[in-house]
Amino acid sequence: MGYVDPHSMRLSEFLEDSLRRTGDQIRESTRRDYRSAMKDFISIVGDIDYRKVRLAHGEEFCQRCLDGGNTAATVAKKLREVKHFFELAVYRRQLDENPLKYIRIPRWTEGKVITYAEDECRRLFLAVNDEQNRNTVNWGLLTLAALETGMRKSELLNLTWRDIDFSKQLVEVNPKKDTKETWPWFIKDVDRRELPLTDEAVSMMACHQESQPEGYPYVFVPPARYRCIQQLRRKGRWTYSDSRLKVLNNFRERFQTFLRRANISDKTFHDLRRTALSNWLAGGISEHEVMRLAGHADFATTHKFYLAIADDLIDRAREVTSGRKLAQMRFGCHSQKRLPSTSA
Repeated sequence: MGYVDPHSMRLSEFLEDSLRRTGDQIRESTRRDYRSAMKDFISIVGDIDYRKVRLAHGEEFCQRCLDGGNTAATVAKKLREVKHFFELAVYRRQLDENPLKYIRIPRWTEGKVITYAEDECRRLFLAVNDEQNRNTVNWGLLTLAALETGMRKSELLNLTWRDIDFSKQLVEVNPKKDTKETWPWFIKDVDRRELPLTDEAVSMMACHQESQPEGYPYVFVPPARYRCIQQLRRKGRWTYSDSRLKVLNNFRERFQTFLRRANISDKTFHDLRRTALSNWLAGGISEHEVMRLAGHADFATTHKFYLAIADDLIDRAREVTSGRKLAQMRFGCHSQKRLPSTSA
């Protein structure tokens, strides 16, 4: 992050130089997103000298992305990431000013918070519990854990038995070091947090642990898949991104199969986390407490869930409009005799 003297570089060189100087100050997943956004920018404006980038280039990039079918939210994210490269260049005294400083970020409407209804949860549990085999994923326990703890998919798939305190009925979300038994993995937003487990979850986890090989570290990674990953690690073919995206093969497709069996549409595994957070808020847990349990770094993210469960404005307005006082006023108005007119 030290200051550098300005010199000519193509955008592709500027991209790699910036990421190299940033080093490990950002996550691997963030690095991948930033590189992807800048490459998209280069594909549209050309691999020009970074010092020749102008606001018009950013506007062209924005419009071409929208015309290409990207959502406004996706384009806004890409623009913020590309702008960040030039902000760093200003900080490093490579540029006097960010050429995209005044770019208009597209606006979009936040999507509705999608959650599972109680009946959908029952049907889903019936569907996932049909597949119980010690050599496959314990989908029943995985689904229950997501719905009870609100943990993200990556957090659950990188969960080890050391993270679970059976006596206190707690699960701790911890980063993982690169060891002989575990691969490196970091938590999104916060360093670590503790979450409660119900009696049912503890009982199911104890039974699941008994069915696993002795000394086996991961809770939800099947033994066969674990051995495969270990082979990939020994060959140098396992990256940090893989610890987030490839712990289980075809995860999304397999979970969608259960949703179809349960006759549930337009839902995802991540919606189990959204359901847990909404349930906590609806049960009276404060927003700041839910923020801590969820591991959100930004309060606005938690507040979005609060608004989703607290937005009863329409119902309250209807109650007021059809309330007793207004009804009496209307009744009195209709029944009141017309007063005789007076003449001068």
